[in-house]
Amino acid sequence: MSGPSQGSASQRLFRELSQLSAAEEFFEYLAVPYDKHVVNVNRLHILKRFRQYLAIALDDASADGEDLHALCASLLERAHGDFVRSNARIEKVFRVFQDQTAEVAVKTIGRTPAVRPKGE
Repeated sequence: MSGPSQGSASQRLFRELSQLSAAEEFFEYLAVPYDKHVVNVNRLHILKRFRQYLAIALDDASADGEDLHALCASLLERAHGDFVRSNARIEKVFRVFQDQTAEVAVKTIGRTPAVRPKGE
């Protein structure tokens, strides 16, 4: 059931989220517990992953009936958990980490000296 009050509540939630800047503000606003060290090291990665999870959830038709605030809190908790168990290099949230493997391979190949058969 989506009435005007639900639409305005979701608009208000997204407006309030858009006013937040520090990662800690997102955790506090959504009342999600967090490890300060993990957030200090991975703040941008966590927020980017949260945004990715949120975009997928909002595109998913089954997310329509859920309480949006609770959904956001669970997705932020999930994003934080990704970096508790892993790290930015493995998670590859940002393009620089996604492209890094290919770039290293190209540079390594470029540095390998050409081997010529004997007698040439």
